[in-house]
Amino acid sequence: MKKSLSFILIIFGAIMLMNSSNKNGFFPYEFKTETLENGLKVILIKMPSNGLVSYYTIVRTGSRDEYEPGHTGFAHFFEHMMFRGTKKYPGNVYDKILTEMGADGNAYTTDDYTCYHLNFTADNLEKVMDLESDRFQNLWYPEQDFQTESGAVYGEYRKGKASPFFWIWEALCNTAFEKHTYKHTTIGFEEDIKAMPTMYEYSLSFFKRYYRPDNCVLLIVGDIDYDKTFALVKKYYSSWQKGYVPPEIEPEPEQTKEKRKVVNYPGKTAPILAIAYKGMSFNPTDKNYVATILFGRLAFGENSDLFKKLYIREQKVLFLEEEFNFNRDPFLWMIWSQPKEEKDIEYVENEVYKTIEFFQQNLPDAKKLEDLKKNMKFSFLMGLETPGKVASILARPLALSADMKVIDEFYRTLETITPEDISNVAKTYFQPNKRTVVVLKGSK
Repeated sequence: MKKSLSFILIIFGAIMLMNSSNKNGFFPYEFKTETLENGLKVILIKMPSNGLVSYYTIVRTGSRDEYEPGHTGFAHFFEHMMFRGTKKYPGNVYDKILTEMGADGNAYTTDDYTCYHLNFTADNLEKVMDLESDRFQNLWYPEQDFQTESGAVYGEYRKGKASPFFWIWEALCNTAFEKHTYKHTTIGFEEDIKAMPTMYEYSLSFFKRYYRPDNCVLLIVGDIDYDKTFALVKKYYSSWQKGYVPPEIEPEPEQTKEKRKVVNYPGKTAPILAIAYKGMSFNPTDKNYVATILFGRLAFGENSDLFKKLYIREQKVLFLEEEFNFNRDPFLWMIWSQPKEEKDIEYVENEVYKTIEFFQQNLPDAKKLEDLKKNMKFSFLMGLETPGKVASILARPLALSADMKVIDEFYRTLETITPEDISNVAKTYFQPNKRTVVVLKGSK
């Protein structure tokens, strides 16, 4: 109870601190943005944090950008290589400095972006900026190190194949997409990863094209001084040369008929069912886009009638969930389930279709819709408890847009959604010809 009250006071205080550019907005903390002459977008968010700072470098390149045949997996590969360091700060020196200052650093790769993040105390801000600006401008690795790390990436791929979810995710992407680079998962196609050790020169080209300031967002959150922090950013990042080369991604053709795939997993597992519909790209001002996010939660979320039926009352599934993600290009609206028994796969699949048909033919309960809106807003605000949590929540929308305004835009649009909007998107986007169904079955 004490923690909840404390956080409410933090939120209230943050609302009082909002600057004039966001005084009528939904996002509760003060923030300032600036773009350097080289194109680097800098976003600073000041919030009460007892001297803590979160430092995110968001590279707006993920596996989506791997459009050249035979070269998938390089976005994820550079997540590894960035920790090899530079001539000024080799990897072991970089690690030692972070350890001595008690900093927590890591990275992750997604379909649309790669993110490098650190959490530390404010007195170490300049040193962190020195380290980070150096490795993003001066990453250095010999061919032998490249081959060693690419071998480690293939080991990670093989380890991932121990999970049935790895198998079905790979099959779903490969089946749903024909031309677009979303066809391969973040880690890449196996044959490309196996061949990666021979592609040292290509790796240098990849870094040169994508790791540029005009393709990055620097997000710093916490106990900071705006003027001093901007001055440090200019000191350490102004020499970074622009030069981003956009990928030549082929648009996905319109899907005209249902696609189906059965995956035979070479191990024991309960079956897994994935039902996916071609979706939309991230657009927080589009009512159809935002209404579809709400539809997913109303129809298949933990408070949905279908969840209560299949998971609680009938106990036929180990889980049921929706996954309607934010993506730069049109991706998939996904419904996932794991029936306890193989004989129930068809039953669960049909129950999903019945639920969609219900929303196509009936308006959702207006009160449930309003309650969901309130819950989504409250959950967002309650997640903004520390600099690290704020930065982690903002990383994806900033990777897609490079602009803080999308937060306010999304929640303004959310307020306008009506029951009629929910029914309309169910009719428009959830048709059999837009559907891909993948079923994974374990060995007997």
